[in-house]
Amino acid sequence: MSLDRADVKAATKPHEQLALHLASGMEAVNTVIAQRMASEHAPRIPQVTAHLVGAGGKRLRPMLTLAAAELCGYHGPYHVHLAATVEFIHTATLLHDDVVDESAQRRGRPTANLLWDNKSSVLVGDYLFARAFQLMVEPGNLRVLEILSNAAATIAEGEVLQLTAAQDLRTDEAVYLKVVRGKTAALFSAATEAGGVIAEADATQVQALYDYGDALGIAFQIVDDLLDYEGDPKQTGKNIGDDFRERKLTLPVIKAVALADTEERAFWTRTIEKGDQREGDLDHAMALMQRHGTLDATRIDALGWADRAKAAMQALPDHPLRQMLTELADYVVARLK
Repeated sequence: MSLDRADVKAATKPHEQLALHLASGMEAVNTVIAQRMASEHAPRIPQVTAHLVGAGGKRLRPMLTLAAAELCGYHGPYHVHLAATVEFIHTATLLHDDVVDESAQRRGRPTANLLWDNKSSVLVGDYLFARAFQLMVEPGNLRVLEILSNAAATIAEGEVLQLTAAQDLRTDEAVYLKVVRGKTAALFSAATEAGGVIAEADATQVQALYDYGDALGIAFQIVDDLLDYEGDPKQTGKNIGDDFRERKLTLPVIKAVALADTEERAFWTRTIEKGDQREGDLDHAMALMQRHGTLDATRIDALGWADRAKAAMQALPDHPLRQMLTELADYVVARLK
């Protein structure tokens, strides 16, 4: 599929420009995904997978792999396998997350565990992880295998850490960062780093790609957490305060707890640790965050991580994709008010 550069420039958002530039590669990735999510003996596997894949999403992570490989001059076929691997890992974690979080909606549609059951979601997620490992082996590159398998382990570790930290008021910003690096940034950084490694980029460029993905993933998650309190539900697909109602200690609340007086800490203990939430508690939580400026402070943190991502791009070759990825970092935080 050939695209005129004017078509790419006509796209209004950075991820749309990226999607247009990488259209032929992503078409190949989608073909691999469709082929590898099939199952001769268990038709529920493609049913569940197709439901989640068909719900949309920007396919940002596999695009990062394709972009990193092209940016570093790769011309072989295996960046497609790695991009599909990344998407399978991501889809598997979404299936598992919806079971853990007892979610009923994702991307504006009922979750797989609601339409089928928890067992189906967990087992299909396991199947996708297995498919991901089959795919990541095919390029025959041990370093790539190490990067992606480490990412899979880190994601699981981050999710378990979140289970123990999410409702514990002792959770501080350092622990929050470990959770975010695990559950979100690990796959972003693996996606970009693997693209550089398969292209045989030098160590400086591979490190820059890792740093970019890591910082972009952290910024992405911080923005998501902030949008839970400030976002437009029509855009985010979440109601304002869902994280509060689910008793999740995200960065705006962690900052508020750190600045709380005795009375305020008692409020956070009751609502987050004990789960005793009453009418008006969300409004009070919002007021406390406004009083201590933690929403603004969280926004500043997100912008800082986006700046780190953009700075990492300076070590990469001069290429239209370098500009697109730089603008993507701005777009991630541009979702904020």
